[in-house]
Amino acid sequence: MANLSVCIEMFWPQLPYDERVRRTAQLGFTAYEFWGWKNKDLNAVRAAQEETGIALAAVALEPGFAVVHPSNEKEIVQGMIDTVNVIRPLNCTSVIVTTGDVVAGESYEITRRRVVRKLRKMAAVAADNGCKICLEPLNPFVDHKGYWLTTMAQAADIVEEVDSPALTILYDLYHQQITEGNLIANLQRFAHQIGHIHTAGVPGRHELVGGENDYGVLLRAIDEVGYRGYVGLEFRPTIGEEAALKQALSLA
Repeated sequence: MANLSVCIEMFWPQLPYDERVRRTAQLGFTAYEFWGWKNKDLNAVRAAQEETGIALAAVALEPGFAVVHPSNEKEIVQGMIDTVNVIRPLNCTSVIVTTGDVVAGESYEITRRRVVRKLRKMAAVAADNGCKICLEPLNPFVDHKGYWLTTMAQAADIVEEVDSPALTILYDLYHQQITEGNLIANLQRFAHQIGHIHTAGVPGRHELVGGENDYGVLLRAIDEVGYRGYVGLEFRPTIGEEAALKQALSLA
């Protein structure tokens, strides 16, 4: 059975984040996640987490979309230090890392070498703090035009070269359906490197029911490869938050 986590960035946008945590728990979920942490009242979020007993599955690195940058190594490593220090009181161990966009005038391989160098240092910080990095490929066609890291094979190649147990892949089934398809084949091929999963319907990034991705089949495939981590619900509901999240729970 999938261990579902609700990305509270996508739900109840009119409410403060701590109330979103409470709403998530009230619907029967055992985990939640969010993107950047600098725009949140973390004391209030922590209070809601402790009140409900829900777990924090993952948080995005601050600064985000910055690993490809040619001259920010100290900043990005400090960002990892700051992020693991922020999530420790929240009992969270997963840091989502996005690379940023293609660097103009620079070949893929030159950018890749720099990304690997930075990720080695970032992974060392994560490992020293009992955390893991979840490196995320995104689609460059609809949501993140110009994004640098786009395929599972590219991410797996980087993970293999960095060679740290603290570096994993975030497999986003929404983004990868748009980018390359072959969702189950890639799940099977890269299961040993996947540290987190995201879901949303294609097209539109809405509910898990009714789009190209058959999430009943995909969630079974996730179980079959032995993945036991969190599966994040990162979609925009069109039928109301409660109905959409209950629908997702019924698939798990």
